[in-house]
Amino acid sequence: MSFMSPGNVVWFEFATADPQAVKDFYGPLLGWTFELDPDSSTDGNIYLRILPPGMPWPMGAIQSREGGTGVREASNLSILSTDVAGDVERLRGLGAHVEVPATPVGDVTVFARLRDPRGNVFSLFSQSNAARFEDRMESTHQQMKQVAVEPRPGMFAWFEIGTSDPDATRSFYSAAFGWRFEGEGPYQSILTGGPYPVGGLHDLSGLEGGADYAMPCFLAQDVTALAAKAVAAGARVEQGPETVPDGCHYARLLDPQGNHFGLFSNNSNSNSKESAR
Repeated sequence: MSFMSPGNVVWFEFATADPQAVKDFYGPLLGWTFELDPDSSTDGNIYLRILPPGMPWPMGAIQSREGGTGVREASNLSILSTDVAGDVERLRGLGAHVEVPATPVGDVTVFARLRDPRGNVFSLFSQSNAARFEDRMESTHQQMKQVAVEPRPGMFAWFEIGTSDPDATRSFYSAAFGWRFEGEGPYQSILTGGPYPVGGLHDLSGLEGGADYAMPCFLAQDVTALAAKAVAAGARVEQGPETVPDGCHYARLLDPQGNHFGLFSNNSNSNSKESAR
């Protein structure tokens, strides 16, 4: 199964009433640049692509509306689908809540936004214009191959789901997308079809007040220094920085808008986060 197979996490998004604030935080922190997506609609919706340092291809986006009206601060992971409308109904039957039904965007994609049974936001998207979609996915695939061969700080290279009910979370994502979960203890690897982990499941059931989340994680050259820089810019550290059992240095934070994100450093002796994507 290739990276671009259905069920894989291939994108992330921030929904915000203040896209400039998101740009001002993550741009200096992770070296991101931003460009307006030409498929943004003309009805007041804003969709800004996020480009990692030194790369020509986007890895995620910022969503907003002119004036910020009606936008709730949130982040989500985006999962590839071949039939968004069909998957929405199927996932509804598995306990997901539909926030935005299957919706065409320009002539390129169809997307939907849902919440899993634990309340975490995620989105689905699939093609509506095969030729343009394949061009976009090819560029995304090339970027993900680059991450594997030559990971760079600031890149989206892992995702993590924290849950106070790991059995329910595993059951939903296994049935929804065929994800597999491996390992023992409070942190399990997530495999979405390929031979290597691309994400992690953090069991919060033993932690008092542990709140569920789903977040993108970004490569960092120095997790401790970058976490300190994020805090100085208005973020808050929830966990770490610390070295986890596989040798990876890691921190989980909340950005100034209240969205979770992770920072981690590569570990050449690990098949987990190094092999992400």
